[in-house]
Amino acid sequence: MIRTLVVDDDFRVSHIHCDYVSRVEGYDVVGRVATVAEALTAVRTLSPDLLLLDVFLPDGSGLEVLRQLSGDEGGARPDAIMITADRDITSVRSAMKLGVVGYVVKPFRSTDLAERLTAYREFQCRMDVLGRAAETSQTDVDALFSATRPPTVPRVPTKGHSAPTLALLHETLRATAPEALSAAEAAERTGVSRATAQRYLSYLVREGVVRLELRYGLAGRPEHLYRIIH
Repeated sequence: MIRTLVVDDDFRVSHIHCDYVSRVEGYDVVGRVATVAEALTAVRTLSPDLLLLDVFLPDGSGLEVLRQLSGDEGGARPDAIMITADRDITSVRSAMKLGVVGYVVKPFRSTDLAERLTAYREFQCRMDVLGRAAETSQTDVDALFSATRPPTVPRVPTKGHSAPTLALLHETLRATAPEALSAAEAAERTGVSRATAQRYLSYLVREGVVRLELRYGLAGRPEHLYRIIH
């Protein structure tokens, strides 16, 4: 379970955030606080894995929470997703420099937060798997850097194409990353025909979200493989 601390000075809003988090598989809310001081104390006593952190707090900025925690000796700073009405580019840049894994601007839909929480959970799973290896590949590194971003499904290309089918194939490749799939393998996993899978995968390649790779065998034409990019 990903232990999550909600930091927001609006009691009603923090309650809603807690409710959102509790609906996402793999998450546990360990507390909610309303100030910079309370957040610093809660992190040091509750040891959360993730902060849902507002910028505007009564006694300072949520960004200051991250700055102070980064200066703690011997303490591992939790990751953070900023949830705030602050649209100032300076705040966004500061958050990026402090290593936040997400920035959600209020108001937002519950699905917006759920997508980011799901992406963060997948990131942690990948880290756990790769943590057992002595070294990693460029593909693994690329997958890690893109893992915390929620998926962006391309627009449906033309009449006669299905948005759910496009989303299904896109999500199937995301779920199998960093592995690549052939059109036949993608068809088997999604239940569509090989020809349909080939058509949609080719479109995803043209849109720049999937990379086409060639696997050469002992004889004959090379096999086309498809690997998610982001």
